[in-house]
Amino acid sequence: MTELLSIILAAGEGTRMRSARPKVLHEVGGLAIVGHVVNAAVSAGSTRVAVVTGPGHEAVRETIGTFAPEVSFFEQLERKGTGHAASMARPAFANAEGYVAVIYGDHPLLRPENFRGVLDRLDAGWDAAILGFEPPDTLTYGRLITDGERLLAIREHKDATPEERLIGLCNACILTFRAEVFRALIDKLDADNAAGEYYLTDLVELANDAGYNVSYAVAPEVDVMGVNDRAQLARAEAQFQELRRDDFLKAGVTLKDPSSVYFSYDTEIGRDVTIFPNVVFGPGVKIADGVEVRAFCDIEDVKIGEGATIGPFARIRGGAELGKDVHLGNFVEVKKSKLGDGVKAGHLSYLGDAEIGARTNIGAGTITSNYDGVNKSKTIIGEDVFIGSHTSLVAPVTVGDRAYTASGSTINRNVEPEAMAIGRSRQENKPGYAPKLKARAQAIKNAKSGK
Repeated sequence: MTELLSIILAAGEGTRMRSARPKVLHEVGGLAIVGHVVNAAVSAGSTRVAVVTGPGHEAVRETIGTFAPEVSFFEQLERKGTGHAASMARPAFANAEGYVAVIYGDHPLLRPENFRGVLDRLDAGWDAAILGFEPPDTLTYGRLITDGERLLAIREHKDATPEERLIGLCNACILTFRAEVFRALIDKLDADNAAGEYYLTDLVELANDAGYNVSYAVAPEVDVMGVNDRAQLARAEAQFQELRRDDFLKAGVTLKDPSSVYFSYDTEIGRDVTIFPNVVFGPGVKIADGVEVRAFCDIEDVKIGEGATIGPFARIRGGAELGKDVHLGNFVEVKKSKLGDGVKAGHLSYLGDAEIGARTNIGAGTITSNYDGVNKSKTIIGEDVFIGSHTSLVAPVTVGDRAYTASGSTINRNVEPEAMAIGRSRQENKPGYAPKLKARAQAIKNAKSGK
């Protein structure tokens, strides 16, 4: 396999985003924009990936490092254009073999197939190949000046003549070169242009002048959508969601109202899953076959077993694991808990930092009191347990197999298997006392109103 070094340019501040965060850290489908670009480059067969960041962009490096620790980073201290930014990765390309690809880091919908379009041109013998696209409105994009399969130049909009601005083929976001060609040309760039910057795109003319053969490939516009402001970010998110919904529909997932369901970049869903309207999947969700997710659920970082039913109005998060045939009803929240097969929690419960055995029933209004203001503690509930409604389980606490807790109990000591636990005050009835209480309340009300 030919070696491929991918250099991702992610040094821009993105001032049009009006944000304290670097532009490439804004998310599409739950993943930073630059994360999508890194993943596409890796999936396209990159043997090495280098990312060029701006000064003070430690957050960019930290974010990428969480899912791609093999990436190397370089810093562009002065903003002198894309050509200057690419040259900052010199230690990476100085001894590179095979191919070098330079990619703009603000294109979240980029796919491995887009890389393949230009890399195939290099495989066919061309010395360089640039990715283009044909937008309905060319706006301020650089134009590709071609002659048949040959690419003669890329003219930035600021420097293009009126005739060149009529060209409909525009520069996209991937420039590829044979490694030795890239090394031979990168230091020949100059800043003799309207912006006074070192344009990476000038490498095309330099390559032609040096006798190299340059070609191009064309990508669908949607794949190379760039993000420079909040409006473009919203459009990229909308397009991402449309693509994901279509993928899941084709894979055998039923979406009752596709436009109201939102997925993350890594959502995994099995076959014969039904998803009702207004469901949001955050990162880290894996759903097995035959699951039903009812309306208005918020689900993140969870594994859901086969045949489970969730919601409506359920929230699951924090690395939770739900076994087969688990049922969670309305207004149930599960956080960092493991629920065994067949566990049922039908109504109004919070289950945090818990481990619950198979077939256990959780009554309405149950909570695991897992936080003491400083530390989180664990609640362990065995198999075939019946937790009565409105039970508070004060962690750390264990309830044994086949035990019962009485409704309205506060359980702060361990319960033995098959025991019945009652943790509530004894009821006392006072005959004839209710009218006295009502009269007292009425007197207080009259006093307040001045009667």
